[in-house]
Amino acid sequence: IPFHSLASSVTVFNGLNFSEWREQVQFHLGVMDLDLALLNDKPAAITDSSSADEKSFYKAWERSNRLSLMFMRMNIANNIKSTIPQTESAREYLTFVEERFCSADKSLAGTLMAELTTMKFGGSRSMQNHIIEMTYIAARLQTLGMKVNDSFLVQFILNSLPPERRQDLRNKGIIQLTSWFKELVKDLK
Repeated sequence: IPFHSLASSVTVFNGLNFSEWREQVQFHLGVMDLDLALLNDKPAAITDSSSADEKSFYKAWERSNRLSLMFMRMNIANNIKSTIPQTESAREYLTFVEERFCSADKSLAGTLMAELTTMKFGGSRSMQNHIIEMTYIAARLQTLGMKVNDSFLVQFILNSLPPERRQDLRNKGIIQLTSWFKELVKDLK
């Protein structure tokens, strides 16, 4: 698979989606066997007394580092890219982006959590779409490091429904509801 094709399948980092972007970058670099520079420090410079293994590792690390830097830069929005200093190491580059933008992930997590806990079913779309959207928000929270337990998600969904519909579902019992929810999610996939 061409390098550019893989790069174009990664979500572009826009300053607000660091966790998702990092996960995709690390996955793609791993699949292409280019993550050596992210996993290892730069090896010592090659000398006349370096072994064949050391020379081979150094060459592989250099290639991994160069292509990893290109890959990451290709998947960052231009307005963000210009604010990130050039580094010699892909690992340093990723660390800098994380330190600079990870707080945006925390802000996004707070926004998503507020949305999930205050969301109400208004009837303008189907209940199925409403539940799918709430499930999607919970999945996005998980990519940001905040796992929403299925029982909590079921409770959030119940709280978002009109009282009469909520009562119908509560009469089924929370254990059955959690099973119902898991079946619903499985059916939606």
